[in-house]
Amino acid sequence: MFESVEAAFDRQDYKTAAQLLKPLRQQNPDHPFVQLYVGRLYEAAGKVEAATAAYRQILQSVTNPKVVTQARQALQRLEAIAQATADPNNAKIGFLILEPIVGDARQVAAQNFARIMKLDAYTARLQLPSRGWRLYRTGAIGELEFYGQELRKAGIPAFWASLETLQKLRVLRVNYFQAVSPGATVVCQNEADQTGTLTFDWSEVTHRVEGLLPIFEDVVDLDSRKKLMRKEKTQDYAQVLDLHLPKRHCILRFCDRAYQFQQGVIFDPDAMPNHQATTRIRWNLLTHFLGDRLAAVPSRSDFTLFAETTPEHFAFLQDFPTHINLLRKAPTYWDSAFQIYSGLIFEHSLNKG
Repeated sequence: MFESVEAAFDRQDYKTAAQLLKPLRQQNPDHPFVQLYVGRLYEAAGKVEAATAAYRQILQSVTNPKVVTQARQALQRLEAIAQATADPNNAKIGFLILEPIVGDARQVAAQNFARIMKLDAYTARLQLPSRGWRLYRTGAIGELEFYGQELRKAGIPAFWASLETLQKLRVLRVNYFQAVSPGATVVCQNEADQTGTLTFDWSEVTHRVEGLLPIFEDVVDLDSRKKLMRKEKTQDYAQVLDLHLPKRHCILRFCDRAYQFQQGVIFDPDAMPNHQATTRIRWNLLTHFLGDRLAAVPSRSDFTLFAETTPEHFAFLQDFPTHINLLRKAPTYWDSAFQIYSGLIFEHSLNKG
């Protein structure tokens, strides 16, 4: 039975662990492993004082070397986290991001990851990304920094950022280019929906970030019994592109659903006689122009891989301003994920620089 409890902890399935542990606590509450698992449940639930008391009780009354060692390590971990979060600023919400690991390094990394995050080796290998970034954990930034530093020491690339820092980034939604040479001028809207212009030099752009955001619609379909049913399906995608201007602490956001293609600069008038070109063609002309003009600027287009790691964190993201004005019947993690993704790239590049 202890194996099932341990497996539930390894999967971070604390609900199942609690259910399996309940009868064991009733039958043998003084068993060393029962006491250890009780402490781990308290710790997982964020009940630091209760977890600390449980681990200290083990050190006072238990002689099993394996249990004592785990209890001592847990106490040291809780004390380190307590110190890391003592500053009120370190209690603010943040994100811990894992960067991809490939090749032979994955085996050693998985072993270290399992040790640090208290996982079994199989689960650790699954959770380490091989392509793109993974939003691994959301919580107090001080605690995430503690784990991030431990991961880095073990050779696992990771970084962290606070939600507050990302919220301070300015995001200007571009309506159209007014000029593109020698510098660029855009007509755009700020966070308060006020329209204005911004002139910048192309050399100020440090990153391009692209993403596809699903557009959901209710459709009528047949279920397994050939009965009509309504369900939500992805019918199309909105295309979004960000340009990062770190000197201005600003992001310029382009979206194919909002860009006013008939205003300002026309990038290839021969391709759009009488303005009959589709939005897709016009968007492609715009992005090709930006790609050519900013050919030396790093481009990130693996947003979908990152977005797929964010749904379980949506409770922390759903009130986060996305600066993406798509008509949505209900909030979706996709819009928040792009805002977080672009912001993380912005901040990470600054910190690396």
